[in-house]
Amino acid sequence: MREVDVMGVRVEMPSNQPIVLLREVEGDRYLPIWIGAVEATAIAFAQQGVVPPRPLTHDLLRDVLDATGHPLTEVRITEVRDGVFFATLVLGSGVEVSARPSDSIALALRTGSRIVCAESVLDEAGLAVPAEEEDEVEKFREFLDQVTPEDFES
Repeated sequence: MREVDVMGVRVEMPSNQPIVLLREVEGDRYLPIWIGAVEATAIAFAQQGVVPPRPLTHDLLRDVLDATGHPLTEVRITEVRDGVFFATLVLGSGVEVSARPSDSIALALRTGSRIVCAESVLDEAGLAVPAEEEDEVEKFREFLDQVTPEDFES
């Protein structure tokens, strides 16, 4: 398993489909995962520190895990099959729960939990970005700094 950071979310054109972009902490591969608009908004809210007046679903799940003494310790992106990604939530008790990566990432951002990705997933779906292409990545980061959750509303 390789640790990854969440670079951000954006809307892929022309499909108008949101993606979340992950990057290897120690490596040069990026992992784009197509996600739903609701999950994109949840991830963007968490990254921007937006606190809604009432808990949203991912906030509620975090609160339930904390209240029951089973905090989230790690998110694992475990496989990709026919273009569909799979993840596992690892709780402090050692219990593992199957989940969608988008929900898992939104929850990890709210709990400060580590996100890791199977080497096989990065080999199959990851994109290596050589150093000379880092300018394009920097442009993407600048875009992420400007995007707002409202950009994902349909």
